[in-house]
Amino acid sequence: MDSGNFNMPGGFTHIYNKDEVVIPPEKAGKKVVINVILSLLVAAVGYYVMLPAFNLKDIKLYFWLGLVAISYPVFSFFTSKALMRPEYMPYVKRNTLIPGAIVCVLVAFVVVGSLVSSVIFRAKDFSQIITVEEGNFTEEFEELDFNSVPMLDEDSAKNLGGKQLGELSEYVSQYEDAENYTQINYKGKPVRVTSLKYANIIKWFTNRSQGVPAYMVVDMSTQKVDVVKLKEIGMENIRYSPYEHFGRLLARHLRFEYPTFLFDEQATFEIDDTGRPYWVCPRMDKTVGLFGGDDVIGVVLVDATTGESTYYDIETAKTDKNLQWIDRIYSATLISQQYDYFGQYSGGFFNSVLGQKDVKITTQGSNYIALNDDVYMYTGVTSVTTDKSIIGFILSNQRTKETKFFKQSGADEYSAQQSAEGLVADLKYKATFPLLMNIGNEPTFFMALKDNEGYVKMYSLVNVEQSQKAVKAEKLVDCLQAYYNEMGIEGDAREELDKHVTDIDIDGTGTPSEKITAEGVITDIRSAVLDGNTYYYIKLDKYDAYFSISAKKSNLAVILNKGDSVKLTVKTTEGTIVEATSVEM
Repeated sequence: MDSGNFNMPGGFTHIYNKDEVVIPPEKAGKKVVINVILSLLVAAVGYYVMLPAFNLKDIKLYFWLGLVAISYPVFSFFTSKALMRPEYMPYVKRNTLIPGAIVCVLVAFVVVGSLVSSVIFRAKDFSQIITVEEGNFTEEFEELDFNSVPMLDEDSAKNLGGKQLGELSEYVSQYEDAENYTQINYKGKPVRVTSLKYANIIKWFTNRSQGVPAYMVVDMSTQKVDVVKLKEIGMENIRYSPYEHFGRLLARHLRFEYPTFLFDEQATFEIDDTGRPYWVCPRMDKTVGLFGGDDVIGVVLVDATTGESTYYDIETAKTDKNLQWIDRIYSATLISQQYDYFGQYSGGFFNSVLGQKDVKITTQGSNYIALNDDVYMYTGVTSVTTDKSIIGFILSNQRTKETKFFKQSGADEYSAQQSAEGLVADLKYKATFPLLMNIGNEPTFFMALKDNEGYVKMYSLVNVEQSQKAVKAEKLVDCLQAYYNEMGIEGDAREELDKHVTDIDIDGTGTPSEKITAEGVITDIRSAVLDGNTYYYIKLDKYDAYFSISAKKSNLAVILNKGDSVKLTVKTTEGTIVEATSVEM
């Protein structure tokens, strides 16, 4: 007989052998029922928190099943009081046999599934997830198409949006702008949109009954920020979002509606042509083996105000004219990942690590261009054996995933940023991620130059093939003229911009329209600290509005008092709270 001694808690010595006697604890049947109920409770709570899909391709499903399987013997150990009564240990061990077998099967399933989904064995399949065509730069890129190029990047949009929100007294301290500003093409213009969210959990409890009352639209060309109040456009407030809790949390709402669907980790906030807010939620599939090759096979549109949802397969989403307003089904991250599979593994896995013939990958970073009423993701492509240079770039439609590669050698985006920032080293401005443009049939990187507060101060153009040929200027028209002169391109910048560009601040005035001034005597002045910045709200005797300006933007605002006569530079004098860009006495 095989046997062995081991010490048990309480000083007992238990003899283990194959013939040990299984002694059920007192009221064993009742305790089995308790254990089952507790395990079911773990299953319910675990499902509510983890939200696994009932889909064999969801790795979270295996963790959830494993958690439920393990919970039963754990509860059995405690309810049987085996810690105090060692004679019940064989009973507990017997209760672990089936759960232990389940866990082993789950682990084996995950291991085998991972192996059959590995790029080592399925490199060719990974490389074929995306189809890439070759394009011609000079034929397909319209010259001077600044209308499709955002003057701002996402950080600048966040800066403008946060500032605008801080000037709305009814929202101060109750709501914040969400982290993600989605770039879309809205009414023919590149804009970024974002929902508001509750400032914290306490503000959620106090405001959840009415929902989130607004969203923001940032015009990427004019830098104008609109706070769209849903009630004012005849719509209900936003009640479903990734920032909600319990049943109104978007991920939970989707899981209960579509229990077998795999979803992208991040839904996209968009608005349709009427301004109605939606969450665009791509339905994902693992196209290689059990766990590999993420791709979109459909999309669920969730009305952010009512929670009503509709599923469309991917072909319908691409071709239905009523869905053309959707701009972002495929994320930039997913497109870059799929192109990297294409670039690295078209020649097989071992070629990607040994010979590396024709192996290429995307550069780190991306930006967006609005073309043909769609949004295209742009990123450079570089060889894995070269450094600080590109061999071309890709444009990919984020609604259809139509992707083109444009062969073009030159400096990579980070080298271009360094060239632009070198022109303003004394000012320490930072360049936005570059976008490629066709200027005089010269491939050219366009960038905005921002100060440390995130405000756009200048523009820069850098030639792709000769990155040392870089220019900068405060006005777009002057920047373009300087580039013409640098590259020997004939033409008058203002004439060309007037022919090709609409609704863009080419003169550096802040907006395409003229600024106006508001003059008068201060009758009231108040202050508030928002996001660490002090804002002053100034009431003049001739206007109904309060004019806001931050101490960072104007030191003079700090010493103003009632009775002072001032002149403010503003965009409008209409409204409750109006932003001022400067103040003079």
